[in-house]
Amino acid sequence: MKNIRNFCIIAHIDHGKSTLADRLLHFTGAISDRDLKEQTLDDMDLERERGITIKSHAIQMEYTHQGETYVLNLIDTPGHVDFSYEVSRSIASCEGALLIVDATQGIQAQTISNLYLAIEHDLEIIPVLNKMDLDSAMPEEVTDQIIDLIGGKREEVIPASGKTGLGVENILQTVVHRVPAPKGDPNAPLQALVFDSVFNSYRGIIAYFKVLNGSISKGDKVKFVNTGKEYNADEIGTLGLDLMPKKEINTGDVGYIISGIKQAKEVKVGDTLTLKANPCEKAVEGFEDVKPMVYAGIYPVDTDEYEELRESMEKLQLNDASLTFEPESSAALGFGFRCGFLGMLHMEIIQERLEREFGMTVITTVPNVSYKAYLKKGEMVEMNNPSDMPDPVHLDYIEEPYISAQIITKSDFVGQVMTLCIEKRGLLKNQVYLTTDRVEISFDMPLAEVVFDFYDRLKTISKGYASFDYSPIGHQKSNLVKMDVLLNGDQVDALSALVHRDNAYNLGKKMCEKLKELIPRQQFDIAIQAALGSKIISRETVKALRKDVTAKCYGGDITRKRKLLEKQKKGKKRMRSVGNVEIPQSAFMAVLKLD
Repeated sequence: MKNIRNFCIIAHIDHGKSTLADRLLHFTGAISDRDLKEQTLDDMDLERERGITIKSHAIQMEYTHQGETYVLNLIDTPGHVDFSYEVSRSIASCEGALLIVDATQGIQAQTISNLYLAIEHDLEIIPVLNKMDLDSAMPEEVTDQIIDLIGGKREEVIPASGKTGLGVENILQTVVHRVPAPKGDPNAPLQALVFDSVFNSYRGIIAYFKVLNGSISKGDKVKFVNTGKEYNADEIGTLGLDLMPKKEINTGDVGYIISGIKQAKEVKVGDTLTLKANPCEKAVEGFEDVKPMVYAGIYPVDTDEYEELRESMEKLQLNDASLTFEPESSAALGFGFRCGFLGMLHMEIIQERLEREFGMTVITTVPNVSYKAYLKKGEMVEMNNPSDMPDPVHLDYIEEPYISAQIITKSDFVGQVMTLCIEKRGLLKNQVYLTTDRVEISFDMPLAEVVFDFYDRLKTISKGYASFDYSPIGHQKSNLVKMDVLLNGDQVDALSALVHRDNAYNLGKKMCEKLKELIPRQQFDIAIQAALGSKIISRETVKALRKDVTAKCYGGDITRKRKLLEKQKKGKKRMRSVGNVEIPQSAFMAVLKLD
């Protein structure tokens, strides 16, 4: 056990985590030259296309130092704020962390929030200065920033480069010397933490775990503590680039178990694995349930595919425990699911994975957050959907969720960032100059304002330099109204939204104009209206396609033409009462990009 080291890599987006992980694997021979490619650990097509890490990836390597062989378990983690749940799980199964900072960009918001996660779990932090081979690297300044943040000595910061392989050996030696070996009692009953799981269509569910106490052998009868289910350990092993079967896995090591589990809901990430014959006394603690930030409805395009969609979502949830969903139905779209995501990127990735990995085509409704409505009787109703809103007669007030947002940006962009935050109903709390040209601005603002396009606009005004991180701070009272969109007098519930009264007129007008462009013309006029309750605040009309019925009337009396036009008018009226208007999927998504 004293020769095992478990560590993860944490950093901001694009600071070179995955590239450095490739170098470590190559250096220790965990991966042959033939298998080496860019971002070796990112095995999803989507990750490779976008150049981001979405899933944490665990891999084992062996490193010989001063005649002793050490087993190193490395977990590469995502950098984006929307996947911070993955990071928290990886940190729970490690004793040390490499904190990687880009020498050209310095410390950014996500670096700090991931670092705090690691410090809370008492991990040994090893700072690494990456991308030292670039001409624009600023080693002195960035080293100062790291020392300010975590303390320690300047010589403890390891200069490295994922591209050229500089400093890789130094990193491995430091890991061996500074990261503590896992603690645990090899003779105690088995107690293992399940930190991830994947679905394999041939072998069922593969669960990844870290052994905290005791050991597990092939063929043991195991039990999941939270679900109470029992299975046989058909195959156990460690995680190389492929699964490597072993006879036994001991205390402190990380491995996988295949036990023929078919049902997705029988494995919960964060559960405790133990032996049936000799169970451990208590489950592993310290795993909190994830709190979704953004809610949206996901509906199958074809209503017959509802059950298939449910199965796909369950399999996806295995692999991404931060996705939450429950069934709901909508008048316009039929049966579907109300899903909770950690952010807009997370929502986009889930939608794309459903299409790619499971072949499901889905419609996503306008995202929103959950509100609390207080009635005059003193009851509280939670609203995840604008259609849950109680009748205004009984309503006393509504509270909406607020977040505390930290934005780190260059000092040139402070003005624009503040304007954006104030426009989004933010309250300035604090402004700190970290260095002469880097400012940290803190705001309290409603989560609902961040959900739409805040992140995109922040990136635009700061030329991609601002980094953004947020944490929930509870609910506050707010003057909100429900805005409905009506097509020909029929309410489209998938487009309803709860908005602040001051923004309602503006938003209603923009929404109607946008829908007018997107809804295809029919044989009859379509009225698009935005309404607050029974009061119409904006209207646009999609004009009918004109069909020239009088073309065949040459000469003759005007009454012949009039008779035809009257007949057409009646037909249009009838068509309008029975005709229904199809809303294209682009219209649901366009509402997000109203500016």
